Amino acid sequence: MSILVGQEIRAALSRGEIIIEPLEDFQIGPGSVDLTLGNDFRVFKKQMGVHHVHNESDFADVTELVSLADGEYITIAPCEMILGITRERITLSENIAGWLEGRSRFARFGLAVHVTAGFMQPGISNQQVLEIVNLGHTPLALYPGTRICQFIFERCLGSAKYRGRFVDQVRP
Repeated sequence: MSILVGQEIRAALSRGEIIIEPLEDFQIGPGSVDLTLGNDFRVFKKQMGVHHVHNESDFADVTELVSLADGEYITIAPCEMILGITRERITLSENIAGWLEGRSRFARFGLAVHVTAGFMQPGISNQQVLEIVNLGHTPLALYPGTRICQFIFERCLGSAKYRGRFVDQVRP
């Protein structure tokens, strides 16, 4: 397996092995593509008691949907987690997978964009949910449209297609 660099990302885009919508050329870097923060978030409800986590658990039971207009922001407190989503929909061929990573410029504020779900399966075609956590000591205001994370593409040995629970996700 190998990581695609900028010119290989562009070539894969032109061949249709990678489709990113919308995409501006300046988002393509030397080894990744920057993705922007969408307008929809899931905020955890402030509730007491225990939520049991098992195979049938549904995160929608403990969160509520918040949608922002462009120019508005959502505040995330220290040690708080919210779910966001990228504006971009990524479609990968069955021989390309990828990794979602934060950007160091925001990590320096204590912002993490995913907790455990950084790997994206070959053959996906969806928007990427972000598990956003403020690890810093002050509240952070997040704005839709910010280039919040980056996607690193990797060519696979063989091919496969993701058919899991979040195959068509367009909301966090």
